[in-house]
Amino acid sequence: MSHPGSAIVYESWGQRVVFGSGTARKDVAAEVTGLGARRVLVIAADGERALAEDICEDLPVVSVFGGVRPHVPAEVAEAVRAAAREHAADLLLSVGGGSTTGTAKAAALTTGLPVLAVPTTYAGSEATPVWGLTEGGHKRTGVDAKVLPRVVVYDATLMLSLPTRLSVTSGLNALAHCVDAWWAPRHNPISSALAVEGVRSLASSLPRIVADGQDVAARRDVLFGTYLGAVAFAGAGSGLHHKVCHVLGGAYDLEHAALHSVVLPHVVGLNLPAAPEAARQLAAALGVPDDPFGALLDLYESLQPPHSLSELGLAEAELDRATDLVMAQVPDSNPRRVTRDEMHALLGRACRGDTPTPVPLLPGKEHPDD
Repeated sequence: MSHPGSAIVYESWGQRVVFGSGTARKDVAAEVTGLGARRVLVIAADGERALAEDICEDLPVVSVFGGVRPHVPAEVAEAVRAAAREHAADLLLSVGGGSTTGTAKAAALTTGLPVLAVPTTYAGSEATPVWGLTEGGHKRTGVDAKVLPRVVVYDATLMLSLPTRLSVTSGLNALAHCVDAWWAPRHNPISSALAVEGVRSLASSLPRIVADGQDVAARRDVLFGTYLGAVAFAGAGSGLHHKVCHVLGGAYDLEHAALHSVVLPHVVGLNLPAAPEAARQLAAALGVPDDPFGALLDLYESLQPPHSLSELGLAEAELDRATDLVMAQVPDSNPRRVTRDEMHALLGRACRGDTPTPVPLLPGKEHPDD
């Protein structure tokens, strides 16, 4: 892909990644040794403590922090930092989903301790230098190399007990990383190529998981797509979809993965008419000659994720406030100028669970610079 007359800037992030199946305990032990860690603070939610203790049975664990909460409230961040100081930890080892990884990142942000992440969902946070903290109903995010896990150990068999609904919503969260990379502030040909392959892998393997949750090969393929999407997101930055989800998640404490799965097709319907290159890439990833938006909706139909923000807890009476909060975060890089009315209508459709639709462009309003 050539871009005559324009510079291409891509920043990569250094990280060691280990893919395996049924090898988590062995792989984690080897990586802890490689990092030279002697005092490991394990971070795992209560529901995954037994799994974490099994994986870390032979490690020099000084304590297990279990106070994980979605969207990483500021008080949780301070508590995990205090635990790291109290036990003089030299490594943070997270075992769990995006909230668990995010909690480890919050500790790394101020302590500078390395993180070893063992994901148990498809959140993708383990492969990005993005951190997030929620305080007073407002979620702040940032980028810092200190929070990028030094090592990630993936094990497809750790996902076999993941319920179908969470497998689907978490997988669609990974898909959102890919799609948002096509119009994020630092979008570039490298991230876009990773995103295409990520969508291709996720779209082909998620229906296989719905059909058979014990399909290890499908689980491995979803992990592969998850990683590619997260790396694409790390390189391109946070686009409109993630801005919407971060705002709503922080303000209303909505379920993270389900929130992403509900919002994504509505944002795609808004942006795709103004983003022909993204439409071409989505079509290539989904293996269709045209109508990539229709193909995305077909994928949704096969997966049956949650379809409305109201079922996640957002009241329609909050739409005016939610719209104002989101409009303050719309990226300048978005492929079309987004009016308040358009965003209010988008959130209304997502709240009610209306079928996502393409939003036609008004003449002369194709791009924010017009």
